[in-house]
Amino acid sequence: MSDNMKIQLYDEVQDKVQKNTQKKITSQEQTFLVSDDKSSLQFNVIHSYLTSCYWSKGISKELVAKAISNSMCFGLYLNDRQIGFARVITDKAAFAYLADVFILPEYGNRGLGTALIDFIMQHSDLQGLRRFMLCTLDAHELYKKFDFTAVDSPQSMMQINKPGLYLTK
Repeated sequence: MSDNMKIQLYDEVQDKVQKNTQKKITSQEQTFLVSDDKSSLQFNVIHSYLTSCYWSKGISKELVAKAISNSMCFGLYLNDRQIGFARVITDKAAFAYLADVFILPEYGNRGLGTALIDFIMQHSDLQGLRRFMLCTLDAHELYKKFDFTAVDSPQSMMQINKPGLYLTK
C-alpha cells in the first residue's frame, strides 16, 4: 500500500470516529438524557439489573465489565442517575446485535424505551448495516416500531445457547 493510500485511509477512519453524542428527552414533565458516553455509565446500576433479569441472571461483575468494554453502550439518565441501558455489539460496517436493553421498572410506561432505541437506531455508527439483530421474550411491539421483524429464514440461523450459564452452583 502506498503512503498516499495509507494517509487517505487514515483520514477516512478519522472522519468516521464517533464523538460522544447525547439527546434530551422530555416525558411527563421530566427531562431525561440519553448518551453514548461510556464514562457516564453507572456500573452498579447496570450490574444490579443484569444480574437479576431473565437473560443474564447471576452474571458476574467481571463479565458485565468485559461486555461494556467491548460494546457500544448507551445510558439513559434522570438528574445524573442512570435509569436505562443498552449496548450494541457491532463491526459498524455490516452487522450489529442489540443487547441488554432495560429501563428500570419505576420508569416504565413513559416511552423511554422507545426513546432509547430511537437514539440507538439513529446513531451515525449504526447506519447502512446489512443486518441488525436482537432477541426478546417480551418487547416485540417496541422493536417492531423500528422495523425489526421475526427472522425471515430461521432455518438458516444457528446458535450456541447456554441458559443459566451465569448461575452459581
